[in-house]
Amino acid sequence: MARVQTVLGPVDPGHLGPTLPHEHILSDFIGAGRTGPHRWDRAEVFRTMLPYLVALRERGFTGFADCTPGYLGRDVVLLRELSEAAGLHILTSTGYYGAMDDLFVPRHAYGDTVDALAERWVAEWQHGVDGTGIRPGLIKTGVDPVREESPAAPRYGLSEIDAKLVRAAARAHIATGLRVASHTAQGLAARAQLRIFEDEGVDPSGLIVVHLDDEPDTAYHDEVARSGAWLEYDHVGSAALEHHVDLVSATLASYPRQLLLSQDAGWYHVGEPGGGEIRDYNFLHDRFLPALRECGVAEDLLRQVTVDNPARAFAVRG
Repeated sequence: MARVQTVLGPVDPGHLGPTLPHEHILSDFIGAGRTGPHRWDRAEVFRTMLPYLVALRERGFTGFADCTPGYLGRDVVLLRELSEAAGLHILTSTGYYGAMDDLFVPRHAYGDTVDALAERWVAEWQHGVDGTGIRPGLIKTGVDPVREESPAAPRYGLSEIDAKLVRAAARAHIATGLRVASHTAQGLAARAQLRIFEDEGVDPSGLIVVHLDDEPDTAYHDEVARSGAWLEYDHVGSAALEHHVDLVSATLASYPRQLLLSQDAGWYHVGEPGGGEIRDYNFLHDRFLPALRECGVAEDLLRQVTVDNPARAFAVRG
C-alpha cells in the first residue's frame, strides 16, 4: 500500500489534500561546517512561523513539503511541533544540497563513496533523523549550473561532487522509493541529471526537477517532460504573474500529470533579527489560482496540480 511519509508518520496519499511541494520554514546559510541547532532558538522560530502555517491551513491547504535538507537548517523536531500545532501534513527531507558552489555540502561527502552517501540517507529513512524517529518524505539535493555541456560519463558536465550527490540520490531512491527533488534551475543541468539516472537504472519519474520555471528555454521543459520526470514550477509569485499564468497554462495543456506548483516561500533566516523578511505562503491560493481560473483553466486541472500530482509525487510503495 502506498503512503506519504510526514513528520508525524505515514499518511494515505488520498488524505494529503491540497499541497505546496516546495517551501521552507527555516534556513541557515552560514555553511555546512558551522550550522547546527545551537544557531537558532527553536521556540522563537516556532512562534514566528506558526501564524504563516495557520494562515495557509485556513485557506484549505493541508500538505506542505519543507525542502530544507541537512546542513542548511533542517530541524525535524521543529517541523513536528509546527505540524501538530498548525494541523498540516509536513514532509521533511534527507540528502545534501550541492548548489551555491557546494557551501552546504558536509566535508565527509567528499571522502564518502557514492554508496556510502546513499547509505547515510537510507539510514534516515529506515531509522529516522538524528535519533528522533522522524523519517523523511523526500530526498533533496541540488546542483550548480552546467558551464559546458559534456556527453561524457560519469559527470555529464556537472562538478564532481554534484554528480556524486545526484548518483547517491538515485541509489537512495532505489532503496527507499522516495522521490529526488533536485535544485536545478537550468535545462543543461536537468539533462545531466537525467543521464545519471539512466546510468543508475532509475526511472526518470523518480526525479523532480526543481526551479524549472527559471529555465527560459521551454524546449528543455519539453525534454524533461518527455523523459517522464516531474516538472516543478516553484517560483510562483517571484516573477510577473502573467509569466507564470502563461507558462503553467501551456504546460497543463501538454503534461498535466507531471507538473508541481509551489512558491519557494518563507522563511526564518537564521542570524537575522526576528528571522528577517519572511514571505508568506498565500500567493498561490490568493492570486495565482484565481488568475488561472480567469484565463480558462478548468477546476479538474487545478485539482490535478494541487492535490493529485503532489500525492503521487510523494507516495512511497510498501
